[in-house]
Amino acid sequence: MLQHIQQARHKIFTQANTTLIELYWLVGRTISHKVQSEAWGKGVVSELARYIAQHAPDIKGFSDKNLWRMKQFYEIYQADEKLATLWRELSWSHNRLIMTLKAREARAFYLNLAVQERLSVRDLERQINTAYFERSKMSAKLSPVARELHPTIEQSFKDQYILEFLGLPETHSENDLQRALIQHMKAFILELGSDFIFVGEQFRLQVGNQDFYIDLLFFHRGLAALVAFELKIGKFSPEHMGQLSFYLEALDRDVKKPHENPSIGVLLCHDKDDEVVEYALSRHLSPTLIAQYQLQLPDKALIQAKLHELLAQEWERDK
Repeated sequence: MLQHIQQARHKIFTQANTTLIELYWLVGRTISHKVQSEAWGKGVVSELARYIAQHAPDIKGFSDKNLWRMKQFYEIYQADEKLATLWRELSWSHNRLIMTLKAREARAFYLNLAVQERLSVRDLERQINTAYFERSKMSAKLSPVARELHPTIEQSFKDQYILEFLGLPETHSENDLQRALIQHMKAFILELGSDFIFVGEQFRLQVGNQDFYIDLLFFHRGLAALVAFELKIGKFSPEHMGQLSFYLEALDRDVKKPHENPSIGVLLCHDKDDEVVEYALSRHLSPTLIAQYQLQLPDKALIQAKLHELLAQEWERDK
C-alpha cells in the first residue's frame, strides 16, 4: 500500500513539474518573440511582472529577472529538440544551473547526468563546480588488458577525482584518507558514479597462510566486476603495480562469482607522472588503471587546457 502511495505522489509531482517547466518555456517563447517583433525591453517586462504580482499575488516565480531567464531558457533550447525530453524532467532550479553553461555539449552532458542519476540541485552544482564534464573526457590511464577485457571501461573511470568534501589537509596519511572516504562514502560514490556499490574496507584476502587487505572494494554494476582501490598518498611508483596485480589474482580465484567479469584494480594516487604511468602500464598484464585524487576544487581553466592538450595529442597520433 505504502509503495503505491509513494509511486502516485511521485507521478503527481513529476507531472506538475513537467507542466510548470513547459509553462516557463511558453512564457519565454512569448517574451522572445515580443522582444524581436515589438521591441519589448526591460521596462515592459518589469511591468508584466508587476501586473502578475498584483493580479495573482499567490503565484510565485514570475519576477522580472525570472521572466528574462524564461526567455533565455527558450532561446537556448528552441532549436534543440533532442534535449527537450531531458529538460522537461528537471526542476527549474536544475535548469537554471545548466543554462549558465555556454557549450551545448556540456549542457547535454549535465542534463543527462542529472536525469540518469537523479541528482539533487546541490549535487548537480557540485558536479559542475568540479568540472565533471571536462574530467569525464579525460579517462584514467588504463592497461591494454583492461581495455581488452572491458571494452567500455573508459566510460566508467576518470583521470582525476575531486575529493574536496573530505576536508583533509594536504599532509595526511593513508589511514586518514581511507577513514575520511568511509565517513563520506555517499559523496565518494557520487564522485565515482552511481554504478559503484561499496563492498567493504580493508577487505580480507587469505592466500596460503597469510592475510592481505584491500583498502576499498567495490562492485561495478555496468562492468559486472569487482573493483579494488588501493590508496597512495604520494606519487605513483611502478612498484605499486605488483601488489595490486596480486590482489586481482586473489579476487578472481577466490571471491569473483562465475558470471562476473575479471576484477579491476585502481591505484588512486595523490600525484603521478603521466609518462611514468604510460611506461608502467604498457605491458602490464592485469586490468588496472591509475588515477589521481585532488583535495581542492579544480581550476576549470587548467582542466580545460589539459583536455585540449590531450585531444591535440590524440589528433596528432591519428593523423
